[in-house]
Amino acid sequence: MTPDDIQGFYARRGELDAEAYIELDFTFECAGDPREAAAHLCSEQSTAQWRRVGVDEDFRPRFAAKVLELDATPRPSGFSVQIEHAPKGDVFACRATIAHPHGNFGPKIPNLISAVLGEGVFFSPGIPLIRLEDIRFPASYLAAFQGPQFGIAGLREKLQAFGRPIFFGVIKPNIGLPPEPFAELAYQAWLGGLDIAKDDEMLADVDWCPLADRAALLGAAREKAERETGVPKMYLANITDEVDRLVDLHDLAVARGANTLLVNALPVGLSGVRMLRKHARVPLIAHFPFIAAFARLPQYGVHSRVFTRLQRLAGFDVVIMPGFGARMMMPESEVLDCVRACLEPMGSIKPALPVPGGSDSAATLEGVYRKLGTVDFGFVPGRGVFGHPMGPQGGAASLRQAWDAISAGVPVASAAAEHAELKAALAAFGGK
Repeated sequence: MTPDDIQGFYARRGELDAEAYIELDFTFECAGDPREAAAHLCSEQSTAQWRRVGVDEDFRPRFAAKVLELDATPRPSGFSVQIEHAPKGDVFACRATIAHPHGNFGPKIPNLISAVLGEGVFFSPGIPLIRLEDIRFPASYLAAFQGPQFGIAGLREKLQAFGRPIFFGVIKPNIGLPPEPFAELAYQAWLGGLDIAKDDEMLADVDWCPLADRAALLGAAREKAERETGVPKMYLANITDEVDRLVDLHDLAVARGANTLLVNALPVGLSGVRMLRKHARVPLIAHFPFIAAFARLPQYGVHSRVFTRLQRLAGFDVVIMPGFGARMMMPESEVLDCVRACLEPMGSIKPALPVPGGSDSAATLEGVYRKLGTVDFGFVPGRGVFGHPMGPQGGAASLRQAWDAISAGVPVASAAAEHAELKAALAAFGGK
């Protein structure tokens, strides 16, 4: 590119109509001039060739993505990851904010992703390592999306659960149980105080535990638990499947007794989720398979908060995400970034309930709460409820006992002296 060509892909915020652009934060490593590399990044994801040969025209003012900010730091040691066919030249670590005109793709999730996470980004000249760190949408773009139907407030209203976390439980064993014992485990957990008993993300419509039979039995068990406890409960049925089955599985599960539905967001596809949202009559809850494949490496791919924002945009009321602790292998700061992406203002789009999960129990509840600094989260043990020494009822009770202690300002360990279920949970899971 000539200097004039490069400058055509740069702008100041005040020069642009903010409502006409989304903003993208990238980190990348490049070889050669960082200004030229950032210009290529803009060109490749938007206009590419911006005029015809021999014609006096320039499509960049309307269609080009523009660099708003660029910081570059030399890396004398070269690229941080060995790359075959890496470009030659001095290496720089860069951070750039780019404004991309959303008129290029419109309010269509597949087209949005094709632009900001497509060939133009990951095959941009001089940039072998790049990560999309964040994405921000103007109100004009967000207005075209429904977003969550119920959101946090609607979910709380349905459960009559206010001023505290929402307690989920992943029914275990997750694979292998037929519907009858599966339903009994959920029933026991609801009696103990669980709000939502959920299918594991790996259990969908399978021959040993068909969704129709499972939803019918869980629905009946849920209603029985509601009568006995006097409070609403939810059965979260997993309808992850081929896109052309989602609406039918929604109708089947809801008719049989499920009153909230789980979808593995990326394997199904966010456009499929958006289609389901237009039909859905119950809350939709996202799970995170496939996200780590894009998000784990800090030098490459996509920060998981980008997927959190996109799941909220597509219409999920709840976003289950990798949580704290060594098992999930996610930096604590990234978990908090994802939680904020659920809760912070996003135009007309309602907040979604964040559910950071991974090897949780009554023993980890206070730590999660302190890190989040809000009651607007879901807590989703598996073994912490269904592997409890006193059974699912005891496991669920231990969560409520731990929360009662936390909200009263009493040390959880002290409260355990008065509650056998909590005491057993701390003994069984305290070192996990």
